[in-house]
Amino acid sequence: MTQKYDAVLFDLLTALIDSWAVWNRAAGSEEAGRRWRAEYLKLTYGCGAYRPYETLVAEAAESVGLGTAYADRLEAAWNDLQAWPGVDATLAQLKQRHRLGIVTNCSERLGRAAAARVNVPFDVVVTSERAGFYKPDPRPYRLALNELGLPASRVLFVAGSGFDLIGTARVGLDTYWHNRVGLMPPPGAPRPLRESPDITGVLDLV
Repeated sequence: MTQKYDAVLFDLLTALIDSWAVWNRAAGSEEAGRRWRAEYLKLTYGCGAYRPYETLVAEAAESVGLGTAYADRLEAAWNDLQAWPGVDATLAQLKQRHRLGIVTNCSERLGRAAAARVNVPFDVVVTSERAGFYKPDPRPYRLALNELGLPASRVLFVAGSGFDLIGTARVGLDTYWHNRVGLMPPPGAPRPLRESPDITGVLDLV
């Protein structure tokens, strides 16, 4: 049977991993964690050229009144990151016929540590630090495509944030939005091929 895609790329910290729970615990409550995470996302997506991920996390904590020491609490809890339910099984099934990769807004050190929390090996791991730019700048996605040696038409992207929809549209990547926590799309974001809180729907598209 002919398959539509040769590879699948994933956002890491929202599409594959429940980083929200770790942020909330580090902040002391869900409300504080979401405010902190929202501020961090605003800084990241407005950043463009790479500034240290850890710096942005600390600046966001200070901006919402938590203080920069909370960034150390988050990093100390990094090994508590867990994949969303269904992720390992879905990726294991995909791995049988597809190459798999990650494109993540993270430092090289923390991005690779988070990727290791998923129990399926990846062929490509692109962090914003290595690409030199944060998503939704097209360069991190293009670097992943270059390392896969594939055109965008042969690769499906699984987004975690609606901002990924902006970036993937710029490089021509079909996109499935695994919107696990019910995020709102940013203004002007293109529609995904499909949006679902369940990652297993990816299997229907490949």
